[in-house]
Amino acid sequence: MTESPQPLHLGRQSALPASPGEAVLDYVPNPRPGALYCIRFAAPEFTSLCPVTGQPDFAHLVIDYAPGATIVESKSLKLFLGAFRNHAGFHEDVTVGIGQRLFSEMAPRWLRIGGYWYPRGGIPIDVFWQSGAAPEGLWVPDQGVASYRGRG
Repeated sequence: MTESPQPLHLGRQSALPASPGEAVLDYVPNPRPGALYCIRFAAPEFTSLCPVTGQPDFAHLVIDYAPGATIVESKSLKLFLGAFRNHAGFHEDVTVGIGQRLFSEMAPRWLRIGGYWYPRGGIPIDVFWQSGAAPEGLWVPDQGVASYRGRG
């Protein structure tokens, strides 16, 4: 777990990192460490680049997690996700990589990510990853993102 003693971004002006690898995620103490609860982040306008064509890819990401000792600070998460704007990666690599980095660094009790990607080459690709089974008793709502149905 990587925990900044003082968050790097919170309350400070921060530039968008040049790449996801350069992004620093801040973690702060869980304000309710004994409670089993779910935190959700949604990024409905997420973008990265196609590694073949260099064209932008768009997705609606939904990240759910049951925190352990720490929670991810939202501004640092926003900057991390924004760093993918100029990052070339297949949908599977980007989605799973985000989930695995958060899980590895934050060490939550449980984490899942849904990547609902808009069509590339006429085919929408949805990618899902989770760290394991959700803890017993955790309320995990549906991610609420409909499958791609085209216009209208």
